[in-house]
Amino acid sequence: MKAIVIPKYGGPEVLQYVDVDKPSPAEGEVLVKNHASSLNGSDFEVMRGAWAARLGGPRRTKHKILGTDIAGRVEAVGSGVTKFKPDDDVFGDLLYPGGYGAFAEYVCAQEKVLALKPPCMTFEEAATYPESGIIAIQSLRGKRQIQPGDKVLINGAGGGMGTFAVQIAKYYGAEVTGVDSTMKLDILRSIGADYVMDYKEVDFTKTGERYDMILDTVARRSLFAYRRALKHDGMLIIVGGSRSALFQAFVLGPLMSRIGSKKMGINPINMDPMQDYEILSELYEAGKVVPVIDRRVPLSEVPDALKDLEEGQVIGKVVISIEHDNT
Repeated sequence: MKAIVIPKYGGPEVLQYVDVDKPSPAEGEVLVKNHASSLNGSDFEVMRGAWAARLGGPRRTKHKILGTDIAGRVEAVGSGVTKFKPDDDVFGDLLYPGGYGAFAEYVCAQEKVLALKPPCMTFEEAATYPESGIIAIQSLRGKRQIQPGDKVLINGAGGGMGTFAVQIAKYYGAEVTGVDSTMKLDILRSIGADYVMDYKEVDFTKTGERYDMILDTVARRSLFAYRRALKHDGMLIIVGGSRSALFQAFVLGPLMSRIGSKKMGINPINMDPMQDYEILSELYEAGKVVPVIDRRVPLSEVPDALKDLEEGQVIGKVVISIEHDNT
């Protein structure tokens, strides 16, 4: 089968489009004939060898094949699998706890990370939801669920996760401010953002506005800067960004949260997201939360697409359309 493999850490140029052995499902696993995947920030973080990736492999990643989002058809199941059968259409996120492997024609996934694909979604649409959509909804419906009338700011709102977050926040009745580059502001308005800011022109932590919730997908600031932009009982949730910002959120966030009314920290991950899949599927069917797809590319063009994603040249999601010779 064809796959995008990564022999060592580096830029998109290290990725290789090659033939590899087709996997076989182990106990508790499902073999999926993959029809679509999508790109996420976690892909280029592993590609570049971010600190979290190097914990599992200091010199090269332990994951031969990148990619976390899959959408395809069950071809075979391993022993002990009861939830799925061959020919079921499924989608899911390989990141927790399995890892990666979605940039391939076939992939083995643990049964518990997959959900049945809604018949109304195409494979390409379904592939956009698993990581970006799930993390967005978990962030906004976490320890303190978003309430109607809340002022919510989303930084990195024009990316894959951000475009989901804007729509989800609007569905729950929030007043949404989206922050991103100029090229993405029109799409933010079109999906419901009440206010938009160009991050190159405005520092949202210095405008004097206060928010009930800040969701940052590309964090670069200190917690003290975020703190002044929160209401007295506001919440900051960081789901991506620089090493410094993530370290502060992980280490200092809980401490600062305990000594004040403002809560700050890393996104709380629910390891059993099946209810979230159901909610997102219902919102899709109702036309309330739909994927923003920048482009569709074949598997062979993943390296170039990852370069564009890393450079901020993508609005919403890039979908990988995976063709099979016999389909």
